[in-house]
Amino acid sequence: MTSEEKKRLHDKLKNIIANMPEGPGSYQYYNDVGEIIYVGKAKNLKRRVASYFLKEQNHKTAMLVSKIRDIKYINVATEHDALLLENSLIKRFQPRYNILLKDDKSYPYICVTHEDYPRIFNTYNKTPKGGDYYGPYSYAPAMYNLLDLLRSIYKIRNCKTILQENKVRENKYKVCLSYHIKKCSGCCIGKLSREDYQKNIAECRQILKGYTKDVKERLKQEMISLAAEQRFEEAQQLKQKYDLLNQYQAKSEVVSNTIGNVDVFNLVSDEKKAMVNYLHVVNGATVTAYNFEIEKKLDESDEDILRFAIIEMSRKFNIIYKEVVTPFELEIPLEGIKITVPQKGDKKTLLDLSLRNARQYKLDKLKRNEYLNPEQRQTRLMKELQDALHLPKLPLTIELFDNSNLQGTDAVAGCVVFKQMRPSKKDYRKYNIKSVEGADDYASMQEVVRRRYTRLIEEQSPLPDLIITDGGKGQMECVRKVVEDELNLTIPIAGLAKDDRHHTNELLFGFPPIVIGLKHSSELFKILTQMQDEVHRFAISFHKAKRAKRQTKSQLDLIPGIGKTTKELLLKKFKSLKRIKDADIYELQNLLGNKKGEKLWHSLHSTQQQTSDYQP
Repeated sequence: MTSEEKKRLHDKLKNIIANMPEGPGSYQYYNDVGEIIYVGKAKNLKRRVASYFLKEQNHKTAMLVSKIRDIKYINVATEHDALLLENSLIKRFQPRYNILLKDDKSYPYICVTHEDYPRIFNTYNKTPKGGDYYGPYSYAPAMYNLLDLLRSIYKIRNCKTILQENKVRENKYKVCLSYHIKKCSGCCIGKLSREDYQKNIAECRQILKGYTKDVKERLKQEMISLAAEQRFEEAQQLKQKYDLLNQYQAKSEVVSNTIGNVDVFNLVSDEKKAMVNYLHVVNGATVTAYNFEIEKKLDESDEDILRFAIIEMSRKFNIIYKEVVTPFELEIPLEGIKITVPQKGDKKTLLDLSLRNARQYKLDKLKRNEYLNPEQRQTRLMKELQDALHLPKLPLTIELFDNSNLQGTDAVAGCVVFKQMRPSKKDYRKYNIKSVEGADDYASMQEVVRRRYTRLIEEQSPLPDLIITDGGKGQMECVRKVVEDELNLTIPIAGLAKDDRHHTNELLFGFPPIVIGLKHSSELFKILTQMQDEVHRFAISFHKAKRAKRQTKSQLDLIPGIGKTTKELLLKKFKSLKRIKDADIYELQNLLGNKKGEKLWHSLHSTQQQTSDYQP
């Protein structure tokens, strides 16, 4: 866009804003192809829209403003009307820069049909004429338990036949297996009248709404009346229903019978999204729980997100709020709604329960995504490590070093490489310590680090994003002297120190080193511990192999006529040098032949009795 075009656009938008009313309404921003990219609401349209262009904005909002080519607005009478209009336009046009509900999972409902003899069943398809719907149920087992309860208490039919009362009177239907196994009342053949069946359905509706207390009270009164009339069999049937309701209520999350009916919202959020939990509570018992994800677009606050969520739930499930429990104060211009922010008591307990649900939903979502896309897990762990150490970039390549020797002999070192938090074994390197005499771990570490990065520089190979030493402050400092002072490289250096029991205890970083606060139970700390164990295993394995090779070479490899093939044959047969020495001359001659076997025996027993005592 040329400077002249920018000036014309600026004048156009300035003129629109200047003529906007100072009352409530909804405003819409359009891009260069005439699409709505953002919908907002305001108590004062003129002041709100002008704020986008007059003050400094964050990066995301500045990006939105740069895309605006036209502004339109709708003036309404009240802020409540503006809120409803905003919600309607967002649902209709799905603007790019508005927060949106990511409802990628459908939850089941319980449907009660509109028939002479209604059916009760679970469904994912909600149609206006299908019946009355209760739910949704985010936890399917709870829904099936509730269905089983209703069918156990009231023997509701589960067939798909459309029963008509006149045909029932004319005996047009036949009972099915459910009747014979006592899971159906037999209403299709008149065993239960339509009036009594409808009465049962009415009580089912009460239970589905969460009013189990009222149903229990009614059952109890009827049971007492029947017992007073000495109709004990009928009273016993009601007692069975009463007991089933008690068992069901005991399994529900009951906080307090004094709470009444409330709706609870809580959330956890980060830079990109928010996980919101909604609980519908009736008489202190949670009857509906719903989790959903909201994607952020313009760094929206938690207040903005929760306000949007409350309106969205009201629209989606036709909820009429009376009291809404939230973690902070909100201004929601809906009639008859009371916002409660509890600090203690039963409602605070409910709010904490909602927060736990939101956190668990976030965790489940993360694990599910990482299972489908393993690279996402590696990226998350690298980001956590970057944030913990304040690294300038993601640690895509991490190298770890460790030494191994036995009282200064057979000194070796190992370097293991992790790329995107996974071991890259083709890049592992083994080092024989050449310039250090005795057990000097610091000098050995410096030699290996010097050789490693001098070679990478000469070969112009990529350098790692992070170096981790197997040790504490001393190991870190000796590596720093080589990397920074000698080679003039800028590579972050961390250390993994162990406790007295040789368990990884803390992560160190910086100079002077400080302890980085990572929980030992965290996934990142466990991964770092696995890295340390891997470099230790690699160095120890190399040391053992070198020591074993030296021990066998001192005896066998120095004997004339005993080459690689003969040595392998001996070790395969006797397994160790000690067993070869313990073997008599006849065993060696049987394996290698008379001449070579005798020669080997003499070499191994040069200080012992001569072979003249033995006759081959």
